[in-house]
Amino acid sequence: MFPVEVPLSLISLGCESGGHGALTSAVCTATGPVGLLVIWVYSFLIAFVLPLPSEVVLPPAEALELGLPVWLNYVVVIVVSGLGKAAGSVFAFHIGQEAKESGPIIRLLRRSRFNILEWSENKVVQLSKRFGYIGLAIALSVPGFPDTLSIYAFSVLEEDYVKFAAATFAGSAGRLIITIIVVWGGITLL
Repeated sequence: MFPVEVPLSLISLGCESGGHGALTSAVCTATGPVGLLVIWVYSFLIAFVLPLPSEVVLPPAEALELGLPVWLNYVVVIVVSGLGKAAGSVFAFHIGQEAKESGPIIRLLRRSRFNILEWSENKVVQLSKRFGYIGLAIALSVPGFPDTLSIYAFSVLEEDYVKFAAATFAGSAGRLIITIIVVWGGITLL
């Protein structure tokens, strides 16, 4: 048991700012088993299509209404979110595998005004070359940073679906745990 309370700073997690739309609002107010499904779907979508913060899934743990202690609600939310992101990343991985065989897609991304490939290759590729799938998990453990670019960049470089899913699960869970420890300062387990 950790003797530190969690100050619920929903503003820093995007729940009170309201700037991310209906899906984020649904996550922020999620309760019960349906709330867990909403968290899973959100995590699935942010892995491959929505550049939104993962940390938004944490505030519902306080009021999840599963009949569990708060600390166990956090564990359940972290696991459900991690599984959703792993599933979404496998979908992105498949798209990346198809894209690397499609020269026009790569050329289009290289010419985009945001220069997505150059930026992601510089960061994610360095991590993947040096640390492999552990590098992906490390990249995905950074709180506040959208995962979508990292997942797609890595998906073009690698070929093992299971290791890719495991790395994204570990990175997702790690990010939420780091957020609880560093940003919030811990959690009271009652």
